[in-house]
Amino acid sequence: FSPDGRRVATAAGDKTAKVFDVETGEEVHTLKGHTGCVRSVSFSPDGNRVATASEDKTAKVFDVETGEEVHTLKGHTCCVSSVSFSPDGKRVATASYDNTAKVFDVETGEEVHTLKGHT
Repeated sequence: FSPDGRRVATAAGDKTAKVFDVETGEEVHTLKGHTGCVRSVSFSPDGNRVATASEDKTAKVFDVETGEEVHTLKGHTCCVSSVSFSPDGKRVATASYDNTAKVFDVETGEEVHTLKGHT
């Protein structure tokens, strides 16, 4: 759900994510660009962005208003299984089956840290 509860984002095996209006049930946007199943979605704290995690080894950040892709977050060597915004909305964390997590800067799309230690 978006922070204001007005929209919900869904992940799907058809390589897309969708944003729906909760009150009407109408589709607002289809978020396209992944080449693998989308495994996870997350709204930014201000509700202006949606991040997606995919089996194509990437995460993406989309503009909720337009549905347009803002950044592709690259660097994992296996499926990205989870994505989450930081409380201030400035970072996105991803988790992958490559046994790492990564932190990205939302403004630039650049990787900030690779977190290792899982086996």
